[in-house]
Amino acid sequence: MASIPSPPGANGPNITSNNELQWYFSQVKGTVEEDVSDADIISTVQFNHDGEFLATGDKGGRVVIFQKDLGAKGEYSVYSTFQSHEPQFDYLKSIEIEEKINEIQWLKRQNNNLFLLSTNDKVIKLWKVSERRYKLDGFNLHDEYGVQRDTQSINTLRIPHLVPVNEILVEATTKKVYDKAHVYHINSISLNSDDETYLSADDLRINLWHMEYTNVCYNIVDIKPVVMEDLTEVITAAKFHPTHCNHFVYTSSRGTIRLCDMRARALCDQHSKLFEEPEDSTTKSFFSEIISSVSDVKFSSCGRYMVSRDYLTVKLWDLNMDTRPVETYNVHEYLRSKLCSLYESDCIFDKFEVVWGGPSNSILTGSYNNFFRIFDRNNGKDACFEASRESAKPKTQLKHCKVSVGPKRRKDEINVDLLDFNHKILHAHWHPKDNVIAVAATNNLYLFTGK
Repeated sequence: MASIPSPPGANGPNITSNNELQWYFSQVKGTVEEDVSDADIISTVQFNHDGEFLATGDKGGRVVIFQKDLGAKGEYSVYSTFQSHEPQFDYLKSIEIEEKINEIQWLKRQNNNLFLLSTNDKVIKLWKVSERRYKLDGFNLHDEYGVQRDTQSINTLRIPHLVPVNEILVEATTKKVYDKAHVYHINSISLNSDDETYLSADDLRINLWHMEYTNVCYNIVDIKPVVMEDLTEVITAAKFHPTHCNHFVYTSSRGTIRLCDMRARALCDQHSKLFEEPEDSTTKSFFSEIISSVSDVKFSSCGRYMVSRDYLTVKLWDLNMDTRPVETYNVHEYLRSKLCSLYESDCIFDKFEVVWGGPSNSILTGSYNNFFRIFDRNNGKDACFEASRESAKPKTQLKHCKVSVGPKRRKDEINVDLLDFNHKILHAHWHPKDNVIAVAATNNLYLFTGK
C-alpha cells in the first residue's frame, strides 16, 4: 500500500499560511435573523458516497436533504425535509431525551431509493427516501381526493390504475428503529464496509448492530467500571475501518485511540494497538487532560492512516506506528493563553469534527469566529477562512484570516480578544469526489469550492 508522504514542516508551528490555497463562495442555506432558534442550529453535515446528495440534521430533530444542481459545481437545492426524531421522556430515569440529531450516516446506494441512518441520544432510525412519480386512480368507493362516493350512484366497476403525477413527490419512510440499547448518550455511529452491520457508541459502551435486526445487538466494548468512582475516561467517538470489516477504532477523553480486532475476541476489552502521544512535561497544566480529549477520528480512504482532532490540534497517525503521530497541525494555538476563560465559559469542552479532503491530501476542521482551517498536505501549507455572509456572492474568493495575539496587529489581522466564541464551526464535510466543502455555521450551511 502506498504511503502518504509527510510534507515539510508539517509539525505544528512550522506551517505558514499564504495565498496559494484559493477557495470561493458558492452557496449559503439558512436564514439571516440574528435571533436564531436553538432548534434551527445544525448539528451534523454529511455528503453521500457519490456527493450527489447532502444531508444536514439540526437540534430540532429535522433532517434536510439537498440534491446537487445539474451542471453546477458546489450548488445544491432542497430535495426533501422530514422530522426524524421527536422529544421523548424517560419516565424511569426522569430525564428528557432531546430530539437533536447527533449524526447521519448514508448507506451505499443500491437503486433509485436513498437510505440513511440518523440518531439522537438514544434512538437510531433507518430511513428510506424515495420518489413517487405515479399515483393510484380509478377507485370505486372514493374519488381521487379521498371523498366517499354515494354507493347508489355507482353503476360501473372501475379498475384502479397508476397515473403520472404533475410533480414528483419525495417521501421519507421509517424502515427500522434501533432503540433500548444505550444507557448513556450516543455520540457516534459508523457503517461497516460489509454494508450489513454498523456500530453505535455512547460514553461507556460500543454496540454492534445488524441492519436487519432491531431487537438484538452485541456489546463489543464496555469500559464501565464496577464502581463508577473509578471511572477515569469516556468514549468520545468510534469508527469502522473503510476496508477491513473486523477492525474499528475508538477514542477517549484521555487523548488515546484504540484499534480493536473483532476476530480476536467477542468483547474487545483489550485493544490491538494503542495510539497515544507522549505527554510533554514542560507544557503540562491544569487543562492538559481536557484539551487532549479526542473529539473526532477519521480513517483515510486507503485505510492506513487516521486523522484525529483534539481541542488545539489535528494529528495524523500511521496504523503501523502507534508511538507518536506522523504529522501534527496547530488549529488555533493562539487560544492557549485563553484556556482559563474558555474553561469558565465551557467552550473548552466543544467537540470539533475533522474530515479528509480529496484523496487524503487535505484536512478540514473548524474553529471559533466561524473560522475553518484547511491543511494542504501536498505542499505543507494551510489557510484559515471565515464562513460569513459578507462574502456571500457567487465565485467570490475567500480572504485569508489571520489572528494576532499581541497588542500590535496588522491591517489584515484580528486580535484574539475580539474573536466571537459563540459563533463556531463544529461540523463540516468534504465532497467525496469534487473540491467542494459544506460548513455548518449555527443555522446556516455554507458551500465553498476550491480551485
